[in-house]
Amino acid sequence: MSFVEALPTENPVLAPDPDWWRGAVIYQIYPRSFQDSNGDGIGDLQGIVQRLPYVSSLGVDAIWISPFFTSPMLDYGYDVSDYKNVDPMFGSLADFDRVIERAHELGIRVIIDLVLSHTSDQHPWFTESRVSRDNAKADWYVWADAKADGTPPNNWLSIFGGSAWEWDTQRMQYYLHNFLREQPDLNFHNSSVQNALLDVARFWLERGVDGFRLDTVNFYVHDQELRDNPALEREKVNDAIAPSVNPYTWQNHVFSKSRPENIDFLRKLRGVLNEFKDTTSVGEVGDDQRGLEIQAEYTSGNDLLHMCYGFDFLSSAYPTGSRIAGVLNDFNAQASDSWACWAFSNHDVTRHTTRWHLSEDAHKVYLALLLSMKGSVCLYQGEELGLSEADIAFEDLQDPYGIKFWPKFKGRDGCRTPMAWSSNADNAGFSTSRAWLPVASEHMARAADVQDTEPSSVLNFYRNMIGFRKGFEVLLKGSLEVVEASEEFFAIVREFEGLRMYCAFNLSDAARQISLPKGVWTVEDTAPFEIQDVAKAPTLPAWQALFATQRI
Repeated sequence: MSFVEALPTENPVLAPDPDWWRGAVIYQIYPRSFQDSNGDGIGDLQGIVQRLPYVSSLGVDAIWISPFFTSPMLDYGYDVSDYKNVDPMFGSLADFDRVIERAHELGIRVIIDLVLSHTSDQHPWFTESRVSRDNAKADWYVWADAKADGTPPNNWLSIFGGSAWEWDTQRMQYYLHNFLREQPDLNFHNSSVQNALLDVARFWLERGVDGFRLDTVNFYVHDQELRDNPALEREKVNDAIAPSVNPYTWQNHVFSKSRPENIDFLRKLRGVLNEFKDTTSVGEVGDDQRGLEIQAEYTSGNDLLHMCYGFDFLSSAYPTGSRIAGVLNDFNAQASDSWACWAFSNHDVTRHTTRWHLSEDAHKVYLALLLSMKGSVCLYQGEELGLSEADIAFEDLQDPYGIKFWPKFKGRDGCRTPMAWSSNADNAGFSTSRAWLPVASEHMARAADVQDTEPSSVLNFYRNMIGFRKGFEVLLKGSLEVVEASEEFFAIVREFEGLRMYCAFNLSDAARQISLPKGVWTVEDTAPFEIQDVAKAPTLPAWQALFATQRI
């Protein structure tokens, strides 16, 4: 059955549910690379509307759309010059309204990406702020005098390389930028800035969005004393947030981000969200030292963020059973009353099929494992096709991050290439003209139209596994206990309202014997894996999973 035929004959109604986000599967759309509707080689909002039936066929609960706001596109939309409008390359506000309308018709909620920590240097706020030290917006950004010798105010570094400070000849001061120099940081110590950003959130909520993914949520507030960050002990340096070739990783960023004052703003933002029904928020926590601690802090209680995600499974570290157990046990210990949002891939990291060198069978098992963990889940466009990281030639690079650190770090373009829709169409059906990034030739054989009608395809495995997850509240909302973990095996028990589910994953090329916990267990044969006989000590084949339930 094709994804068009799989759609319901009647549009589902989004029933009121303030907790819909708990256990939700969220599909991330990178609009530049999803679908081009007008032939200019760049994806757009009308393209999203065209492809929403495909998204619906996956069975996901929501989409997260990466930035589409007006922008000079130096960081491809994460440098916003107008928070309340759509960049013409993506369409119009009317086009966005149609995205909301069509998604809701299909029973899909819509989350948009808010970039509040910084703007473009072409935003009118910054244009005014840099004119003088005494204008109405003079204090809307983080400005500081040079040291006596003319050097920057402190040692803070930019994730994109070099100092986080840029000299401005108009104000004869430095301004802070944690990313590109064209992305000046807003001053959250100014209440007017906070109010303006809360007004931005309210603008989009009034248009019908169901929540926000909050970019770099722990970068909002800086240390007002501008104290130097201490050096990080070399044995603690890792590449979870930035590539190892970037000296940004050598600092412990205790003063440049993750400041305690951030809590007050998050509480205000939650207050705005609470003005609207059935909304949610998911914060991106970029911290390579205290990620889980910050996630717990930002989601504790019911007056801050609904959920956060970090980089625990977005780094290059291979997810052995032992490592997964460590992350989940740490989360349970540090954030027992919080809610996580887990992801293996997104628009900022190498696709996990390539990052972890996964076979197709391994890719499937890790998807099953991801959908079995306690929390919500973000899937990144193309991972449901098993797409690998595209190899982009230097002359085709668009990402300033990759251009800066080439060739040791090739940037983020390899995971941002256009979606492969059709194996026989030009540009894989993404566009009728040359795409903004080249379509990877190896992706053509994995196009959606090839996999759509193949029962054993990765695409149909995603559909089946998402459907299996949605059929069990214990997988959506249940508690989690790790019962066994090794380098090549992982097993948990989920429990909710009188039902226990045992989930076991063979993460190796060899079959293994497994022992279920005590009691009578029933293997759930609707899971898309080989059915095992648990009357005997079951043998779990290579790269297979087993799901069994028990009433208590």
